[in-house]
Amino acid sequence: MTRHAEQANVAGPPGGGPAPAGQGSPGRPGRVALLLPGQGAQYPRMAAGLYDVEPVFTAAMDEVFAALGPSGRALRSHWLAEESPRSLDAAERAQPLLFAVDHALGRLVLDWGAEPVALLGHSVGEMAAAALAGVFSAADAAHLVVDRVRRVAAAPAGGMLAVAASVAQVEPYLGPDVSVGAVNAPRHTVLAGPRRALGEAAERLEAAGLTSRPVASDTAFHSPVLGPCLEGARDVVAAVPRRAPRITVYSGRTAAPLRADEAADPGFWAAQPMTPVLFWPALDALLDAPGGAGAEPLVLVEAGPGRTLSSIARRHPAVRRGGGCVVPLLPGRPGGAAADRAALAEAVDALRAAGALAGRRAPVLP
Repeated sequence: MTRHAEQANVAGPPGGGPAPAGQGSPGRPGRVALLLPGQGAQYPRMAAGLYDVEPVFTAAMDEVFAALGPSGRALRSHWLAEESPRSLDAAERAQPLLFAVDHALGRLVLDWGAEPVALLGHSVGEMAAAALAGVFSAADAAHLVVDRVRRVAAAPAGGMLAVAASVAQVEPYLGPDVSVGAVNAPRHTVLAGPRRALGEAAERLEAAGLTSRPVASDTAFHSPVLGPCLEGARDVVAAVPRRAPRITVYSGRTAAPLRADEAADPGFWAAQPMTPVLFWPALDALLDAPGGAGAEPLVLVEAGPGRTLSSIARRHPAVRRGGGCVVPLLPGRPGGAAADRAALAEAVDALRAAGALAGRRAPVLP
């Protein structure tokens, strides 16, 4: 599990390995849905062990770096550096790298021949989902991510706090500056706000016996305090082509499938960084939808750094009763290039066991 992750399971143990919790129907290909993590999941050199090894992953990463020009080249150098003096938790580095890694892993899964029936992104992971679904080109989505982080850099110093409590339990600790930033699970709520106000809320939560942990973020993402900084973002979104999704995207903003009119609305995407992430309700909708896990099991693939979304998904009642299996593509914590490749190999084995890669092209692995 990633340290202080936005999606971290603050109340329970980290997710385990990629062993399936359920299987697809005998003789039928496993139906895949991708989970794409966001701010807080990042760690140094995340997925770097796949670079120059998996050609599709490498090409997708290079596409984003090239689209961003000089800043993309600097981002690539920072990502691949064995040691970097600059923190990866800063939004200006974490957000575009998370987008790039999520998107590149998603492209890799698509290249294996798996055809996702749905995509569900957390925070900036929703931008990766939008690019994979064809709402934006990868280059345009990368530019939009960079534009938003440049804008929120002007926000007051802030952060996010993962609390082992329900939304109802944290309501007494909300205020003008502290709001719910994410609903990750029934008893896992993330608060967001300016640093001082968030620190006071943390003290009050501790006094009340509620466990909390800081998220690896120096920005109060998914909080209304970002509103003034995001003025003008709508015009930037309006300047790039937007299309109806080719793959169903379950939006963390609405906890429902992304509609064509929402995908086309610049205001929808401009406001996304300051609206709460309804991850658990969106996961509910995905697993309970007609044709979802209620009809046939889904193979939930975490296409991004860490295993925090996997840990959350494994606790969902539909998965626990055999309505799907959960397969993370990367290690739960930093472990070097060998760990990245070993985790991907284990994931491939798990996907084959679930019937998601039956008769499809073998991944490139050393």
